[in-house]
Amino acid sequence: MTSPAPADLVVTRATLDDWPVISGWAADEGWNPGVSDGPAFFAQDPDGFFIGRVDGEPVSAISVVNYGADYAFLGCYLVRPDLRGRGHGLTTWKTALAHAGNRTVGLDGVVAQQDNYRQSGFELAYRTIRFTGAAPAVEPPSGIRPVHPADVADITAYDSACYPADRPRFLAAWLTGTGHQAFVRHDGDRLTGYGVLRPGRDTLRIGPLFADTAEDARALFAALTAEAAGGQVAIDVPETSAAGVALAEEAGFTASFETARMYTGPVRDHARERVFGVTTLELG
Repeated sequence: MTSPAPADLVVTRATLDDWPVISGWAADEGWNPGVSDGPAFFAQDPDGFFIGRVDGEPVSAISVVNYGADYAFLGCYLVRPDLRGRGHGLTTWKTALAHAGNRTVGLDGVVAQQDNYRQSGFELAYRTIRFTGAAPAVEPPSGIRPVHPADVADITAYDSACYPADRPRFLAAWLTGTGHQAFVRHDGDRLTGYGVLRPGRDTLRIGPLFADTAEDARALFAALTAEAAGGQVAIDVPETSAAGVALAEEAGFTASFETARMYTGPVRDHARERVFGVTTLELG
């Protein structure tokens, strides 16, 4: 797929080889992308990443990652700062959105772009607040352990109840990514939550943090932060999760960044009350 645009912009599908450029731009914006996000992102939908070039040089990027037949997620919407205001971003946007077809599309929009997203048919669902702070050195409660390969099926089923779409390909890579540390909590044989810690460009990142109860979330949070005791950690919490906000604030974390979860249409029912920390602002 290609799309001509002003100033000879050509938009094509990006590959994993383009990811260092895209993630580098994201880092320059202060988004703190994960160091090893790329393989997991592309595992979900390798055709969902786009890059615009002028005379062969990258100038714009976006992702529209499809999850099944009904849902897609838009992220990584970036234009090189010295070439903004020339229509490159809009052309890249239009080219990529066609990939979603008739699916409902979600995104986590930065404050500066939210009015533009509304004009494109996106409606606010809730705000997401990034909390950042030094990881407290606490002893993890009982019932927490690292994820084993035998846990993947249970985690995939649990995740599907907490997210608007099934995403087994993404999870298989996310749980085992380079530098990623994943933990589960059980009540007997029943999974009551899981969480992942991964290295970011600026700080470590927690995401997702999905749990049945605030107690389960607090236990998982303790296990994740124990792995980074004293280091800086960030977690993106839906503002609608009062327990998630309280958990971050009790740890001494402070709000450092804000986005808005927005959708173009309905999404399937899922257990929003279990979402104490979103997985990633790029893929939802």
